[in-house]
Amino acid sequence: MKYLKQLLIILIFTFAGEILHYVVPLQIPASIYGLVLLFAALVLGFIKLPQVEETAKLLIEVMPLMFIPAGVALLESWGDLKPILIPVAAIMVVSTVLVMGVSGKVTQGIMTHAGKKQKGEAKDHE
Repeated sequence: MKYLKQLLIILIFTFAGEILHYVVPLQIPASIYGLVLLFAALVLGFIKLPQVEETAKLLIEVMPLMFIPAGVALLESWGDLKPILIPVAAIMVVSTVLVMGVSGKVTQGIMTHAGKKQKGEAKDHE
């Protein structure tokens, strides 16, 4: 019953994201709206992490299965992709390296900022 309740909470935010997608005239996927709404609810304390944590972990564990249909669709469109394989592969490599680099720098910046903040709080307590 606990998983069902947690799934219902996640689905409510997903549905709210779908509604926002139709109301707001931006080219943002409905799933992103739902994720942002759920994140905001978690940060603001409307939803507590234990209320969705176990089901969210389960959904993350089965996420790779959701990519199987996309992979099959790529295999079916091999004839269309074959002539542009080199440019697509180059774009994929460059964008992957770029995203990894930016993500790493942002993570390092956040960790450095958090470390300085913890050191400052430790000095205040002395």
